[in-house]
Amino acid sequence: MIAEDFINHMIPPLKGTDDAHKAIVWMEEFRCNFLPVVDDNKLLGFISEEIILETNDIDRVVKDFALVGKESFVQRTTHFYEILRVASENKVQMVAVVDDAGTYEGVITVQDTIASFAQTTAVQMPGSVLVLSMNHNDYSLATISRLIEENNAKVLSSIVKEDPLESSRLRLILKINQLDLSRTVATLERFGYRVIGRYQETKQEPANKERLDMLFRYLDI
Repeated sequence: MIAEDFINHMIPPLKGTDDAHKAIVWMEEFRCNFLPVVDDNKLLGFISEEIILETNDIDRVVKDFALVGKESFVQRTTHFYEILRVASENKVQMVAVVDDAGTYEGVITVQDTIASFAQTTAVQMPGSVLVLSMNHNDYSLATISRLIEENNAKVLSSIVKEDPLESSRLRLILKINQLDLSRTVATLERFGYRVIGRYQETKQEPANKERLDMLFRYLDI
């Protein structure tokens, strides 16, 4: 999943000499809040509807606005994760794609990127989500995966982020191909891992409980 897979060829760039009115019309037509501004095949930045409305000057050419995201660009071979990082860091909903010489080749929307990610096997396969909290030194995906696999489960995807409540700790978000996490959680907790979240889980009821329920229904007749 690299940048060239996500280029949206339906969204054209504005020229620096285009006016703000044209930018607003195009944003409505292409249903986006940002548009890239390009001169001589070089990215000048991005303009948004908010930037235009703040100045209240519909006749001004777009290159004269305070454009944002001037560093919001990647190359064709840039990975999915880096695309999202660049967009987040520049606080824009679009990332331009350029070649080695900085020549503009197209634009990627964050919405398209997330939609494509949603179609991946890790997202589409049934399973549950487990969230662990741990010290930086305790993080070992190999060790955690081994403990999970001991319970006949597999890690489909993993995301590591800093714990927003404790900067000295990490949060590990795991998608596991298992609908009942009881045994897996018990194993992880036995080895000292702190489980702080369980999602999309469907716990299996014991077979003997099902038999008791049938007996009680029979006795009620």
